[in-house]
Amino acid sequence: MPRNRQRHLPILRILTHAGALLPLALIVFDAFTRGLTVNPIQDITFRTGRATLRLLVLTLACTPIYTLFKYPPVLKVRRTLGLYAFFYLSLHLSIFIFDNALTFDYRFNPAYLQEAIFEKRYALVGFSAFLVLLPLAITSTKGWQRRLGKNWKRLHKGVYLAILLGIAHFTWVVKSDVRRPLAWGAVVVILLALRLPVVKAFFRKFPPGSRKRGPAARLLAAKDSVKKLPSSSN
Repeated sequence: MPRNRQRHLPILRILTHAGALLPLALIVFDAFTRGLTVNPIQDITFRTGRATLRLLVLTLACTPIYTLFKYPPVLKVRRTLGLYAFFYLSLHLSIFIFDNALTFDYRFNPAYLQEAIFEKRYALVGFSAFLVLLPLAITSTKGWQRRLGKNWKRLHKGVYLAILLGIAHFTWVVKSDVRRPLAWGAVVVILLALRLPVVKAFFRKFPPGSRKRGPAARLLAAKDSVKKLPSSSN
């Protein structure tokens, strides 16, 4: 990694942590200042769900950003974004289970919870996304990466399925107005298309800095090339 871009990495990591924790901080702030809606549990559930989807899409965007702009630091925060996405999804699912437990008078009866999850298609799809991301979160460490070898990359391609399940979950939650889920779906389709080998090969033909140089730049380059020529001795 070039030194000038390597210097960006600590700043990018700080921004990643700050941005990922911002939705949680806003939830806590609104909870203490009565800024939540009339149904606070539902409001928190929606917020954690949106945070999960945003972070998953950002995780998916890291590789295309590197492909387009040749910016290696973005690959270093990909795992962090994925783990934060799993964190918010775990909160999202926990709040959903807690809300349904309240509905049944605090009885954490597995039969009631099974009914709440498996008889609602949006809940079933969301729970499936959690099950897909669970092994990815567990095996996100470098130790697991060494143990699994090539299978590690195959396993972590499950994030594509998790994102598609998240889009489907969002679509069924909003029911009638599906414009926002479809917009997120369009972004995901574009990001997935940028991963195709033919698309990557196309953008490799136009690396950053390949634009035509101006006269001044060409003159400086010519002077540098003359200086590098070996001097002739008489």
